[in-house]
Amino acid sequence: MAKTRPGLSAAKPKPGKKDLDSYTIRGTNKVVTVGDCVLMRPSDTGKPPYVARIEKIESDSRNNVKVRVRWYYRPEESLGGRRQFHGAKELFLSDHYDVQSAHTIEGKCIVHSFKNYTKLENVGAEDYYCRFEYKAATGAFTPDRVAVYCKCEMPYNPDDLMVQCEGCKDWYHPACVGMTIEEAKKLGHFVCSECSEGVKRSQNGFHASPVSDAKVEPKRRKR
Repeated sequence: MAKTRPGLSAAKPKPGKKDLDSYTIRGTNKVVTVGDCVLMRPSDTGKPPYVARIEKIESDSRNNVKVRVRWYYRPEESLGGRRQFHGAKELFLSDHYDVQSAHTIEGKCIVHSFKNYTKLENVGAEDYYCRFEYKAATGAFTPDRVAVYCKCEMPYNPDDLMVQCEGCKDWYHPACVGMTIEEAKKLGHFVCSECSEGVKRSQNGFHASPVSDAKVEPKRRKR
């Protein structure tokens, strides 16, 4: 069943409505415009705020401001639920649209592309990322395939520390290669078991790619 949000109202044209260029979040001096991503107050105060992208801002004859939004879903809100490779700040851009009171907007946030998010030096509370679009009714994702890494063949989770093999250049979770996080952080060099076997064969007269000069650092953990 498709997820519903509080405050849903039908987007029917009414006399006296006018489009607005911006809206100032109640109780703040923060201004939002069409295309901005915002945090919206849930009906259940025990839940985190909803995340949405503003598609339209309009007011009626009584100056009540409404926003048409496109919802982002958290992994746990999707039909498949949260999986191991989903990051703590990961969102899915859904095909679920609503019209909400602008008064439910609590603040602004930034939804980065996955590539740009992984380049952030510091991840703030307002930073999220999106790498999938999501169909709320069917649970389908676009794209339906992404690159996988490590022996476990899982997509990259930017929250997890990974180390790169100097030979094959693939990335591995420390636990998948028999290391602790602490051991991985101290690594100066890492060669996976398959490439290690290749080095041994080269020493016995078989060809292998050179791996001795590369230096590898663990991938940065996002917080």
